[in-house]
Amino acid sequence: MRRHACLIATTGLALALSTIPARAQDVIPPPQYGTFTFTYENDLLAGTDRYYTSGFQAAWRSTPFTAPSWAGFLTDGSALVFPDGGAPRWGVAFGQNIFTPDDTLLRNPDPTDRPYAGWLYGAFNISSTSPTSYGSIELQLGVVGPSALGEQTQNNVHDFLNIDRAYGWNYQLKDEPGVNLILTRQWRYNSEPVWDDVAIGFVPSLTASVGNVQTYASAGLMVRAGNDLTADFGPPRMRPSVTGSAFYDADRRWGWYVFAGFDVRAVAHDIFLDGNTWRDSRSVEKENLVGEASAGFAFFMPFARLTLSYAARTREFQTQQESAQFGSISLSFQF
Repeated sequence: MRRHACLIATTGLALALSTIPARAQDVIPPPQYGTFTFTYENDLLAGTDRYYTSGFQAAWRSTPFTAPSWAGFLTDGSALVFPDGGAPRWGVAFGQNIFTPDDTLLRNPDPTDRPYAGWLYGAFNISSTSPTSYGSIELQLGVVGPSALGEQTQNNVHDFLNIDRAYGWNYQLKDEPGVNLILTRQWRYNSEPVWDDVAIGFVPSLTASVGNVQTYASAGLMVRAGNDLTADFGPPRMRPSVTGSAFYDADRRWGWYVFAGFDVRAVAHDIFLDGNTWRDSRSVEKENLVGEASAGFAFFMPFARLTLSYAARTREFQTQQESAQFGSISLSFQF
């Protein structure tokens, strides 16, 4: 009798579960993963070797977490930079940027050309994301000057590639501790599919940076087309370019989008052009208004995100002869 009762109960439970609509699985949130992103930029990728010549950044972004009561501003929209109802994340990063003049063969560089400089830094980031908005605050701490190892990095890479060294590093900016506080806000507007599963989206952005390294404000717009526009807020890039999200939320499937964008930056201070803050160094007269255009694509795989882009930046100092051009590549993994 007990055996029959158990059989009847089990059968009834199976029948009850079978009546649940298939869409019920949609309400189960997908698994969340932290994201590691490596970004590399170099002007050699654009066929040049001058100005902003290279940079790399390794970044980690956590899974979304429940903010403690004292950090409710991360989700309630009370802070201007964070969206209401957002999912907070924290992150860390380590990176380096290298700048050189146009002619790197001169042992005593042209004093009217961009000074040699390196920037080595670590960063702490906290962000909040809603379906249509992203906000972040990032604190960068590092060093400008010989301790940033720009000379060693560039010339060792040039030796490996068997190309000419840069000979004017004795005139680089002097050692100076650096700090930047960077606030970013982005919005994401996507259309319904316009062809098959391809949609069109717009990502406007506002950024402000304050510090003895770079102080500026910028506004930009990115236009995207593809089948996975909700996965991120654009490709990760190196500051001061407009950067998208170092994390992504792809649902472990194949996807893609292409993009093109521009931003305009009002520059109040740039140590790489203005020179050291408290010590004499090489410097040039900077341009206070700088524009940048970029284009590329993002490719999502079940295990990673790959982005490639090309950027062209208008003159950053008054005696600059040509625009700066460089390529950017980033690879992200979730685990």
